Amino acid sequence: MFPEYRDLITKIKGQDLHFTRLFDKHNELDQRIKNMEARIVAATMQEIEMLKKEKLLLKDQIYAHLRRLEGAQA
Repeated sequence: MFPEYRDLITKIKGQDLHFTRLFDKHNELDQRIKNMEARIVAATMQEIEMLKKEKLLLKDQIYAHLRRLEGAQA
């Protein structure tokens, strides 16, 4: 996710609590969705779609946070 921000992510992960929470929650949702789609965990299509929307919202928040940090460093 966001290879262009790989260095910045490495730098702030663990230091920026808000970012770390967003990042970890995104990864957790990604794994839950994969497990549901692989039928390891039972779920309806509606549940999967709801989680995908939540994950996308988190991704948007992560991107916005990275952009703000990038601007602050410039």
